[in-house]
Amino acid sequence: MAARVAEGAQAVRRLLRAFHVLTRSMSAEAQNAAPSYRFESLRVTGVRDSVLHVELNRPEKRNAMNKTLWREMVECFNRIAQDSDFRVVVISGAGKMFTAGIDLMDMAGDVLQLEDTADAARKAWHLRNKILQYQESFNVIEKCPKPVIAAIHSACIGGGMDLITACDVRLCSQDAWFQVKEVDIGMAADVGTLQRLPKVMGNASLVSELVYTARKMMADEAMRCGLVSRVFKDKETMLEGAFDMATEIASKSPLAVQGSKLNMIYSREHSVKEGLNYIATWNMSMLQTEDIGKSAQAAMEKKSPRDVTYSKL
Repeated sequence: MAARVAEGAQAVRRLLRAFHVLTRSMSAEAQNAAPSYRFESLRVTGVRDSVLHVELNRPEKRNAMNKTLWREMVECFNRIAQDSDFRVVVISGAGKMFTAGIDLMDMAGDVLQLEDTADAARKAWHLRNKILQYQESFNVIEKCPKPVIAAIHSACIGGGMDLITACDVRLCSQDAWFQVKEVDIGMAADVGTLQRLPKVMGNASLVSELVYTARKMMADEAMRCGLVSRVFKDKETMLEGAFDMATEIASKSPLAVQGSKLNMIYSREHSVKEGLNYIATWNMSMLQTEDIGKSAQAAMEKKSPRDVTYSKL
């Protein structure tokens, strides 16, 4: 009898310890959660000083992109663009993979509902507007002045390629693989891959091969061809590396970092001469910032930029 009582008491103590661990974990997550970022398909947390972590958060569906996620990406990144508390964003996928791409069952309704429109021209008109809406879901990443680092593990399929090519930096784990999947479902990719991937990789032959065959590209090849800049052994070390990189970037002058992003994107789409004229006009104002004096003073005192306090932008 005494032995059974002792066993019961021990079991109760184990339950209490588990409960305390769980509540501490929930409390920490609540403290880290960015209070103004509440979404159904995205989990947004402040992980480091001035660093925001955006996770695709449909792990039970392999982070397949449904209509809610496409809409919330626009809301989320438009908000981030105006949020002076954060200077760098890391985007990753919760669960076993980065993303399986488009949620075909969920998205089919947007096409099938147009069958009620008898006139082909009107059907095409509405379908074009729908495609433009989906394009904006990733355009907002590119237009966001804050640098966005994609941290990719396991599969990055279809729409995932559209997403990561709109990011500024791409990191991946050793188990990552990439696939432009659209030809396998009878369509041409239409929300950014065909436009951005050739510029990201700079190898038209390889891009055409990947697009036409829909074959998988593994992490090592992605590194060699320039799709990603670093490969980590697993998801955990990759995320830590992404957060470290984000912290380093966030320690710099936000005027300098965000001005650099906007000018690089402008120059990608314009001639060298146009890009030089643009940066000259940009810097005729931005060179008057107090950040230059602060940075120069830190350099003379042999301090790191992390020791400088730059005003919020």
